[in-house]
Amino acid sequence: MLSVPEDHPRYESLLLRERLVRGFEMGLVVEAGLIAHGRGEAFDYLLGEETVEWADRATLAAVHCMYRSENPVLSVNGNVAAVVPDLVGELSRRGIKVEVNLFHRSEERVKKIISFLREHGVIDVLGEDTDMLINDLSHDRAYVSEEGIYSADTVLVPLEDGDRVQALREMGKTVISIDLNPLSRTSKTADISIVDNVVRVLKNFNKYWMRVEEDGSFGIDVYKSFDNEENLRKMEEIMRGGFVGDN
Repeated sequence: MLSVPEDHPRYESLLLRERLVRGFEMGLVVEAGLIAHGRGEAFDYLLGEETVEWADRATLAAVHCMYRSENPVLSVNGNVAAVVPDLVGELSRRGIKVEVNLFHRSEERVKKIISFLREHGVIDVLGEDTDMLINDLSHDRAYVSEEGIYSADTVLVPLEDGDRVQALREMGKTVISIDLNPLSRTSKTADISIVDNVVRVLKNFNKYWMRVEEDGSFGIDVYKSFDNEENLRKMEEIMRGGFVGDN
């Protein structure tokens, strides 16, 4: 574990980097995943590395959406598995299916990620036996499980994945994205775009899910009035302000 004082201003960020490095050494994360994380971290700086109001609203709307879904599925890649396995485990125990879906796919890597997720409490991980194809995708993300992503009515897609988001929407699915870039094809294509760090999102997601389980009316007004175009416009304004602010 990286030796960083807990009062260090970069403490959380450095620990997150360390998880990714360990994930790389374990074969969960590929080199491109490290680059992708650095790109997202740059956008997070513009948010002051905190969850802003509009990202919080999007997360709450996403919880209501998935809570009301018949077959909600969380798509997991190597980066997600490496940095938030325990939070993924919490979601799986709330009835959300988890499926490993990779751009840089190998059977060995899929098995390692599934094993790692199970060690962290994720139940019934799909993705090893891929028996269906998503049309119009010419890379390995097209391989999916019929029980999971293929038959899902709502798919939660953390981190950038624009072409698959488009393909899933064309299949009639509701797609929720987690992507720190509000200008990405992923964010612009998803039904609900959460522009925030995946760690903060999944923490808040689990918190709000419990609140909605206790009281279905909690935050329902946010869900019913949610406008993703407005959400992305506000997030872009906040980030542009970050260029001249104290972030």
